Amino acid sequence: MERDKLIEMYRTMKLIRRIEQRINDEYKYDEIKTPIHLSIGQEAVAAGVCVHLRKDDYIFSTHRNHAQYIAKGGNIRKMIAELYLRTTGCARGRGGSMHLVDTDVGILGSTAIVGGNIPLGTGTALASKLLNNDRVTVVFFGDGAADEGTFHESLNFAAVRKLPVVYVCENNFYAINSHQKARQAGEGIYQWGRGYGMPGYRIDGNDVLEVSEYARQAIERCRKGEGPTLLECITYRWKGHIGTVDDVGDGYRPKEEYDYWLSKCPIKRFAEFLRIKEILTDELEKAIDEEIDTTVEDAFSFAKSSPKPSTVELTEFVYVD
Repeated sequence: MERDKLIEMYRTMKLIRRIEQRINDEYKYDEIKTPIHLSIGQEAVAAGVCVHLRKDDYIFSTHRNHAQYIAKGGNIRKMIAELYLRTTGCARGRGGSMHLVDTDVGILGSTAIVGGNIPLGTGTALASKLLNNDRVTVVFFGDGAADEGTFHESLNFAAVRKLPVVYVCENNFYAINSHQKARQAGEGIYQWGRGYGMPGYRIDGNDVLEVSEYARQAIERCRKGEGPTLLECITYRWKGHIGTVDDVGDGYRPKEEYDYWLSKCPIKRFAEFLRIKEILTDELEKAIDEEIDTTVEDAFSFAKSSPKPSTVELTEFVYVD
């Protein structure tokens, strides 16, 4: 990849990590009223995929959607304001953390319904094919969504119609605290893609270079009219299912497993690669960190100083007067 693209992925991963760490730290003050689902530890997937997307391409995400929103170029100020449920938020304070949207950059929305975004993304891919507009849709979802019938129905339909859609499973092994082995038979989610007649791959979701290469190929297939691809990215979330807890210990995730994955930090791994290639220097890293710090501080200041919705706004944008 070009040097600029490598730096872009590194900056995106660090921006995701820094924003989510700040959300984690701010949550205890009870000003962020919406439930939060953090993806700290999974940054390589969103960064590696979205680096190849155009502004007018579409993405759909889940309740754990901060990383995809940031990687696709969503407005950071509006994102943080939405977490604080302010009128300046990307959904005007009505959606919260689980329903981020920025149509200017192809983020048509995310949904907290497990598997609910998969047919939505399949629908925009169908529209793109009918309109012949050369746009690609990427649908991000977790391993738990593969338990849903909409996953299988959507993949089958996309394969039959050769739709320009890439299905990206962020497999962190857990649906809340239920391990994948307790829910799914077979050798891997990626094989279901192959069963429906599309390429399916299981890749290292903590290696942003590997994610990027497979995503590039899948997106190019879409643009050529060759149909969908399923990417199963093996990764791990450092935080628990919801909130700021870790979900580690008896009845949750084993401590040994948790410590192993913390040692596989995708950002540290990529930084070491960039330093070996003499792309990342102390000066460049300092400049990136300072830029990110400024962006984060600005976004949180903007959100906290933004107005809260008034009671007269309760009946706006609803179906019944």
